[in-house]
Amino acid sequence: MAATTRRSFLGASATAALMGCAPAVQKRRRPNVLFVLPDQLRAQSVGCMGNPEVITPHIDRLAAEGLLFENTLSNTPVCCPARAILMTGQYCHKNGMIANDLRLSEDHDCVANVFQAGGYRTGFVGKWHLDGGPRMPGFVPPGPRRQGFEYWAANQCSHRHFDTQYFRDTEEPIPANGKFESQLWGELGLEFLEATRNDDRPFFLSVFSGPPHDPYRAPEAYERMYDPEKITLRPNWREGEKVAGKKEIASYYAMTTSIDDQLGMLLKGLDDLGLREDTIVLFSSDHGDMLGSQGMPLKRKPWEESIRVPGIVRYPRGVKAGDRETAQFSLVDFAPTLLRLCELEPPNAMQGRDFSRRILGQQQELPDSTFFQIFGPFQGGRVVAGWRGLRTERYMYARYEDRPWVLYDLKEDPFELNNLAEDQAAASIRQDMEARLQSWMQQTGDSWSYNWTVPVEDAGRLYKERMYRTVQEYLAEHPQG
Repeated sequence: MAATTRRSFLGASATAALMGCAPAVQKRRRPNVLFVLPDQLRAQSVGCMGNPEVITPHIDRLAAEGLLFENTLSNTPVCCPARAILMTGQYCHKNGMIANDLRLSEDHDCVANVFQAGGYRTGFVGKWHLDGGPRMPGFVPPGPRRQGFEYWAANQCSHRHFDTQYFRDTEEPIPANGKFESQLWGELGLEFLEATRNDDRPFFLSVFSGPPHDPYRAPEAYERMYDPEKITLRPNWREGEKVAGKKEIASYYAMTTSIDDQLGMLLKGLDDLGLREDTIVLFSSDHGDMLGSQGMPLKRKPWEESIRVPGIVRYPRGVKAGDRETAQFSLVDFAPTLLRLCELEPPNAMQGRDFSRRILGQQQELPDSTFFQIFGPFQGGRVVAGWRGLRTERYMYARYEDRPWVLYDLKEDPFELNNLAEDQAAASIRQDMEARLQSWMQQTGDSWSYNWTVPVEDAGRLYKERMYRTVQEYLAEHPQG
């Protein structure tokens, strides 16, 4: 790929000036950013990622017009922790968001704070899920708890996709009036974009939708697109407790197509407003969904269906159309990368890696592995220790504190059917992966203890048991073991 120079990144005006066609070199405005993030969308259920059964023409077109990261990964594959990683550019043991329904501390210098300080108009639409407390009604007051977002049309969390509500700047809920979530959030995203006509600032807009998160059900027009009997189950699908079958997977695909239409709506809005060339579009998800692979439901697992998500970046002024990248791009890398693409300085506290040079077509040394963490889950009134993991191009390894759990050769066994964790023939591979994992834990400051470096003030409900002010308070009442 030809390298993208700083001159081309700043636009044609600088080139024209150097050729004598313009009286002066004028730096163009920083690019806009549109970040579209559906909830629980796995990479294996998108057309451009190899699934011909799912109807995703707009996602596929976005990939054809931009850069597709084939290995985009969720460092902590569960809702609140993943979203906190996206906002802070930090791993969960640093930002304090180790479980669902905690509140993200206002002490962080989050990505929207940096964009706002850099002169950007910031907006958040959809499912926030970072404010702790009861999920409903879901009002997040204006101010620091919105972590730098100026425009607000959102709720905390509901997953009532057909009957949701949202808030602006007062506690008065606004009903969706029968609109399915993907349509509602898409229209509110368009409202933000329309306002750019009267605002000369660049913008950073995040549209975070609930679908295709369970419960699995889409509007009838989308459901009719998929016949459950014609759904192909993945080779690693197995029956199990609460496992999604063909009917649920068909509905998941239907919800995914509704998200695809939402993306199409937003992309058309950019085109109609003349914003296409100057806008970076990032499409991804917070984590995947097992949907019965390995006989498992939902997420929190170290398998590919849980950790691997779509990752597409389109920026007509700087990204080669139809490009693909196999290096691992994980959620912790998103914030520093977006900031650098917009010529803003990521805070020193961000632990993610900046991929901006690669995205712009320049040579860049890229990481060869990704680090994963799960704290908990919280089951039956006790804290289960969780797991840590490491994925390289070829191997996936995860362990509990007291023993290895899984080891897969992704090249020879892409559906992870042969666990090598206790295979003596794979002892040297396991030792290498273990050494790499220990190095990641040391580099990031992680450990197996629950002595968190960031207390979480006013933390919310954990699994509807009661209110806890901090993680430490929860753990004091529910000691490990």
